[in-house]
Amino acid sequence: MYDSTPAFALAERVGPLPRATPVASGDLGVRRRRSWAWARTPSAVVGIALTAVVLALAALADVLAPGDPFAPVGPALSAPSSVHLIGTDDLGRDLLSGVIHGIRTSVFVALGVGLIAFPLGVVVGAVAGARGGVVDDVLMRLSEVWQVLPRFFLALMVVALFGPGLDRIVLVLGLTSWALLARIMRAEILSIREREFVDAARALGMSEARILRRHMLPHVMPAAIVFVALLLAQVCLVESSLGFLGLSDPNAISLGYLAAQAQRFLRVAWWMWFFPGVALITIVIGFNLVGDAINDRMRGRL
Repeated sequence: MYDSTPAFALAERVGPLPRATPVASGDLGVRRRRSWAWARTPSAVVGIALTAVVLALAALADVLAPGDPFAPVGPALSAPSSVHLIGTDDLGRDLLSGVIHGIRTSVFVALGVGLIAFPLGVVVGAVAGARGGVVDDVLMRLSEVWQVLPRFFLALMVVALFGPGLDRIVLVLGLTSWALLARIMRAEILSIREREFVDAARALGMSEARILRRHMLPHVMPAAIVFVALLLAQVCLVESSLGFLGLSDPNAISLGYLAAQAQRFLRVAWWMWFFPGVALITIVIGFNLVGDAINDRMRGRL
């Protein structure tokens, strides 16, 4: 039935509407500082700083060391000095130039592997967790097959059959590094597939593909990013191991190659093994600490 009560009378019955409490600018500042508190922990600061330095050296390698790292530029086995900051090797090549270009090689391989393994693992794991049933079984059995493949020995076999090259190393390591990420993504998807907000999206008539893209993936992507950050450190170690054995690209200098060249001069030229080792340790620790910091941030949000 139509109510003929005047509007002002209805307003008097209901009373004044509650007013929204304004958010003070100080509260917003506190929230922002709390949201970035994870990045100010000692481990996160060290990890971000080390990773930033490594990425800067890799990006500016041709500017910081414009010469050919394989070309002799001074006397052999020269100790660190003002002319050669970290010395020369047994062939008179500048070690600083070699270390900088070796960092660029490691970062190039690590990022290339990440660009291959990340989308493969995310897509396979998300589809397996969201669809379930036969699709889940087939994709997980496939990931198990790839997961048991020994990456290092497979890379050795590929290099032996097709010759050394960074493109082959990136392709082999990328195609064998997605399986564990796929299983992580599947587990994360299964943990949120039956939650209330997903059921509400289904009740609104959303398709499963849209629910996966708009509601599930944003919740599971932090776990994937943490895994990839840790994967980059492992890839750098594998690439350096191949370079140490002389199976990396002969046209691209590697930290493992520099360490291998220093074996015969461990006692007479300590700088030949020390600085490449420090560079490799810096890369691995930086990526690991960044991954731990992202993991702490993810836990804080949960």
